[in-house]
Amino acid sequence: MAEYYCDGQAGAPVVVLLGSLGTTGAVWEAQLLALRPWLAVMRVEHPGHGGAVAAPPGTGSVAALGQRVLDLMDEAGVARAHIAGLSLGGLIAMWLAAHHPSRVNHLVVSCSTGRFGSPETYLQRAAAVRADGTAPLVAGALSRWFTPPFAARQADLVAAFAKDLAEVSRDGYAYCCEAVAGADLSPDMDRIEAPTLVIGGGLDPVVPPLLVAETASKIPGAGLVVVPESAHLVNVEQPGAFNDALLGHLVGSPVARGLRVRREVLGDAHVERALARQTSLSAGFQDLLNRWPWGEVWARPGLERRTRRLLVIAMLAALGHHHELEMHVRAARRDGTTDRELEEVLLMTAVYAGVPAANAAFAIADRVVGERCEPSETPAGPGLSLPDRDAPGPQ
Repeated sequence: MAEYYCDGQAGAPVVVLLGSLGTTGAVWEAQLLALRPWLAVMRVEHPGHGGAVAAPPGTGSVAALGQRVLDLMDEAGVARAHIAGLSLGGLIAMWLAAHHPSRVNHLVVSCSTGRFGSPETYLQRAAAVRADGTAPLVAGALSRWFTPPFAARQADLVAAFAKDLAEVSRDGYAYCCEAVAGADLSPDMDRIEAPTLVIGGGLDPVVPPLLVAETASKIPGAGLVVVPESAHLVNVEQPGAFNDALLGHLVGSPVARGLRVRREVLGDAHVERALARQTSLSAGFQDLLNRWPWGEVWARPGLERRTRRLLVIAMLAALGHHHELEMHVRAARRDGTTDRELEEVLLMTAVYAGVPAANAAFAIADRVVGERCEPSETPAGPGLSLPDRDAPGPQ
């Protein structure tokens, strides 16, 4: 029975993800790949949802759900975090930011508002679920969550959400439904100090765009993004646009994210030299480098960064890109790559790219490894003209 799940970068800033009524942590699957390279991710299940323990006795409230999130953060050792909430999760996120500002860094409120419609509607639904379970709600919920074209294209995914909803415990769903019924955060929203982004779906029947805009207007300084062609679960239906907005708010622009990775891989000194050489002619190229290889490819979660380093060294050696090779060997050494690992990579280069390419690469690697020696002691390969390490290069 899991109350929360943790993924992503250990030691990185934490983002806590709070889902919508009737969904589980799976509602954030499309965000995990985007967030993992940058943040530690904590997905919290609502009571009775996705294997979480049943709801406590009594009537549900947003304050009780918010305090539960704080308790789980304490259990996980998270003193302060970004908070991103979807629908019911957005209500809880706003409550946390308004009442416990010291625990919230940045805030993302998705498809949510300070007050959801008529309390009687949600109280009646809670009573019906306590009597008959969540299965009778499935068809209506799916029609609100997804547009018909998406539901037709992604039938298996929609069926998985239907299954998750049908398996939510009666008491857990009713407890959360009562929390929505009793919530009115309108008086609290102007107390929110955390930098906030409000995201909505252009075709959301639950929180239409005008209501999303009203929510943003009540939070000081909040940004607003409305994603077209999306119903209530905007992060599922339009993950690309949603993730762009989410990462931009929590981590920075694509250029800023790429520059961060570039510094981590190559070191601040090299990046500062490259930026100092930037001209009006090369500025667009530098922007491209930060966005694509560094912000996109190097940041993908499919390979560990250590593996990427060794692959880059092998490819640069095979292609004879000597300046970039020396730069990456030096960065790899600084980051803990051993002489033996370099040797093995360059031996593989000799086998598959040829002895001349490997010979030049070994000479460059020897130069970097021998930098702790006097210049006269630094080994050099036969007939190799070594490049100027500070010569202009694209990296």
